[in-house]
Amino acid sequence: MSLHLFDTGTRSKRVFVPLRPGVVTIYVCGATVQGKPHIGHLRSGVNFDVLRRWLAHNGADVLLVRNVTDIDDKILAKAAKAGRPWWEWAATHERAFRAAYDALGCLPPSVEPRATGHIPQMIELIERLIERGHAYAAGGDVYFAVRTFDEYGWLSRQNVDEVVPGEDDTRFKRDHLDFTLWKAAKPGEPSWPTPWGRGRPGWHLECSAMATTYLGSEFDIHGGGIDLVFPHHENERAQSRGAGDPFARYWLHNAWVTVKQLKMSKSAGNTADMDQLLGQYRGVELRYFLVGPHYRAPVEYSKSAMQEAVAGYRRIESFVHRVRERVGSPERAGSVPTEFAAAMDDDLNTSAALAVVHNAVREGNVALDSGDRTAATAAAESVRAMTHVLGIDPMDEHWLAAERTDDAAARALAALVSDLLAQRQEARARRDFAAADDIRARLAAAGVSVEDSPEGSTWSLKDA
Repeated sequence: MSLHLFDTGTRSKRVFVPLRPGVVTIYVCGATVQGKPHIGHLRSGVNFDVLRRWLAHNGADVLLVRNVTDIDDKILAKAAKAGRPWWEWAATHERAFRAAYDALGCLPPSVEPRATGHIPQMIELIERLIERGHAYAAGGDVYFAVRTFDEYGWLSRQNVDEVVPGEDDTRFKRDHLDFTLWKAAKPGEPSWPTPWGRGRPGWHLECSAMATTYLGSEFDIHGGGIDLVFPHHENERAQSRGAGDPFARYWLHNAWVTVKQLKMSKSAGNTADMDQLLGQYRGVELRYFLVGPHYRAPVEYSKSAMQEAVAGYRRIESFVHRVRERVGSPERAGSVPTEFAAAMDDDLNTSAALAVVHNAVREGNVALDSGDRTAATAAAESVRAMTHVLGIDPMDEHWLAAERTDDAAARALAALVSDLLAQRQEARARRDFAAADDIRARLAAAGVSVEDSPEGSTWSLKDA
């Protein structure tokens, strides 16, 4: 395997050598299911799905764990504000995230563990840390003693004396740098019994316990968004290695989706929710948008950027379907061009890989227009192989099924709107303008814009 990956820990591209030949183990930090997903949440899932597909293309058996954090301060606060049980709030948004991953063509993870399902493993990890002198109980909480771990700060490149702690509450801590492994129970909050009293887990503890439960004490790749390097991944590494586990051998981090160069986030109020985006764009087009830039480069979201992504994907799609219509359905080639493989092996350079795809599309269109059916078919087969790796193969059954669903929905919408417009026209003819205005208002509330002209009324979806 000639794959090179940029390791956050060493700040360099390293030759990727799996712990076990032919098997690759990956842990990706998944969603904290506090609310509906926006496109920024989904970038990590898509980027690591591409890595998984490339490894599988090269013959590896990939075990990918993507967790769900279903207990968290924000989950509890938002559920309480909405007057709903915390577990129901978490489950509702877990389903929303799973649907969003599926809409973007992400393969299901090998396992998707929930934090609340692994309390015994977390307790065992805490016991090991206390035995080794890296943790202590105080005030019903349990803390990791940062200064007992000499490697603290290695991942985030920080001097321990200059670290700004990720937690504000220091009531029971021996040192302000220490972080919480276990939180003492509070009235009205969920809790579990432990040797130190009832309580619930800290965020960092969850991932260490789940990663090692499914992948072992040492595994190949730990991934997530760049915002997780500190404190989350730094603390994960500290507590895991402090307990005696070698833990992750490579650390990979994807950059943010940004809006006007600011991270997309609910707190900044600049999010693009997936349910809204999927009403405007196809899932494969959204995936193309996320796959296009290198995973370590920011993705700047805007309407013009999305339009460019849509146009880019449709050039690929149009070519493959032209070949299918004129020559016959192209199979997917078993190998990819050398240039594509080189780009992917160079730290998953999807931007350069897509350039190879579009070059093949251009050459294939020329061949098709000149009547060279053999060359056109070969180009389409190659394009299908490359786009399969990227998860955007236009002839993949996942996208074809989505197209069939979208077409059916579009037909149903058109029938309903046409019927309402006919009712509106009848109301106008009998000069019942109040009824006509009411129908127009109802359509507008549903996102349908109506334009009147001497030739009649036409409609379109707002912002489509």
